Amino acid sequence: MSSTHTAQTLPELFAQRVAATPQADAYRQFDAGAGQWRTVSWQQTDALVARWRRALLALHLDAGARVAILVPNGLDHVCMDLAALSLGLVPVPMHAVDNPGSIAYILQDSDAAMLLVDSVERWQGIAGTGTPTPGLQRVVVLDAPAMALPETGLLTTLADWLTAGDQVTEAPLPSVSPEAMAAIVYTSGTTGRPKGVMLSHRNVVSNIRAVLARFEVIEGDLLLSFLPLSHTFERTVGYYLPIAAGACVAFARSVALLQEDLRTVRPTVLVSVPRIYERIYAKVQETLRDGSPMSRKLLQWAQAIGWQNFLARQGRGTFGVGERLAWQVLRPLVAQRVLDTFGGRLRIAVAGGAPLSGTVAHFFLGLGLDLLQGYGMTETSPVVSCNTPTDNEPSSIGRALPGVQVRIGENGELMVAGPSVMMGYWKRPEDTQRTLEPDGWLHTGDQAKIVDGRLYIVGRIKDIIVTSTGEKIPPSDLELAIQGDPLFSQVLVIGEQRPFLSVLAVVDNTTWQIAAVKAGLDPSQPDALNSAAAEAIALQRIATQVHTFPSYAMPKRVWLTHEAWTIDAGLMTPTLKLKRPALEKRFASQIETLYKKR
Repeated sequence: MSSTHTAQTLPELFAQRVAATPQADAYRQFDAGAGQWRTVSWQQTDALVARWRRALLALHLDAGARVAILVPNGLDHVCMDLAALSLGLVPVPMHAVDNPGSIAYILQDSDAAMLLVDSVERWQGIAGTGTPTPGLQRVVVLDAPAMALPETGLLTTLADWLTAGDQVTEAPLPSVSPEAMAAIVYTSGTTGRPKGVMLSHRNVVSNIRAVLARFEVIEGDLLLSFLPLSHTFERTVGYYLPIAAGACVAFARSVALLQEDLRTVRPTVLVSVPRIYERIYAKVQETLRDGSPMSRKLLQWAQAIGWQNFLARQGRGTFGVGERLAWQVLRPLVAQRVLDTFGGRLRIAVAGGAPLSGTVAHFFLGLGLDLLQGYGMTETSPVVSCNTPTDNEPSSIGRALPGVQVRIGENGELMVAGPSVMMGYWKRPEDTQRTLEPDGWLHTGDQAKIVDGRLYIVGRIKDIIVTSTGEKIPPSDLELAIQGDPLFSQVLVIGEQRPFLSVLAVVDNTTWQIAAVKAGLDPSQPDALNSAAAEAIALQRIATQVHTFPSYAMPKRVWLTHEAWTIDAGLMTPTLKLKRPALEKRFASQIETLYKKR
């Protein structure tokens, strides 16, 4: 773990990094007022964290008290997190895009003593739910003039809070045990209330050590952080791991500006969910459709030659002189133009948090990008397995990390054990008992198989559609395949106890307009999307995407909409997973219409 290999806790990890490379770049953040990116060193970050720690000391919180963090990725989030950890407090990171009701529930359930929130309006929305939060002693608002705060004594501005802390004299830091809680991370379940996963310092540090044993992340590497720091994948791999490795993290301005930030920041390592790669792939395909036949042929040729190069690098094929000469021309001429979308310097691109489409993986690997799929869950801190640049089978989720044990249990369920497995669920002993065996083996809920040491996810134990004809279909596989077509930005496959499968889908407006005009439809007409002709277009494109599936898995009907399914509407989790029950309830009448017509 670089120079931090002796660290047993996260405060030790940070302290050792500051001591090892004090002047090296630690974080980069866009200063909107100055219109430019600013960088701070590890030493400067340490000074900032010390100031936040003094402000926390002024609250006289007991060890183990929960500190809730509800702000976007950035230095403020990092400072609060590291300051809290150094005092033996427990951060509760929350999704900045979550709805007020869910946030209020987490504040109540975690018995949070303090909340760092980005705006007065956000706090008013939380308070407006009426959910009692009796343990909350202080709410610090990131960006608000003092006169905008209600005179309740509960709220204060960040500037005032830090200034008050400047009067505090620091005592020696408390000793933090590796077994102490390092976070309560709430899982954004697709059904029911979220559960608080208790992760210890030992859990997280062991996972960092295991990932670094598999990947080479080094001083001088630059990561672009845009997944929320409330997501354990980003928290461990995109935040704590760079501290261990001495890499710099740049905080993206927003998802909307992500492509611009990629080109500006030019990261060398990218940690992302598959959707980002899928969006860039869809954009390339859309551009090709409007381009010349020669452009399409060149890209197909480059991908085919590049794929041969990829297989040869994996020891699974040959790459002759002819292919080498062609690749020397095609890589800078064709492939690099696509890779420049990511800034042009990526060494490693990691996809996790959801399944990665085989089509998308094949595309980028063929163009020379080391796109690596991994697997994990909040309960495992989170990484269980991953591919590597020299051992990459894109249809698998790779091999288990060093120190992580895996086995296949009853019903084909993947079981995981090791030092990164959670302490349990906060205040939910029954759920903990159901998920964690007495000997430490964790039930993942995912069905898997192990072939030659590689893990392959087969499906979810509970995520199976059983049609009225008795056929069993995992909908996630179909949804992933259908989303390979740029027309569909969000997809839900339905058909439980129905005679056939149907699809509810949100269309990409740009792709829809092109497809509609080609079919002789006027895309500006509100009823065009729900016409028989539009359904025929959609079904034809769906059939192309799922042609390798069994005939009984071929959807027969489709309902389309322009309106995206959002977190605010309660149709997605903060980690962007669709809430199937909520969607089926919201569109119950449309679903009934799909099946009545047949």
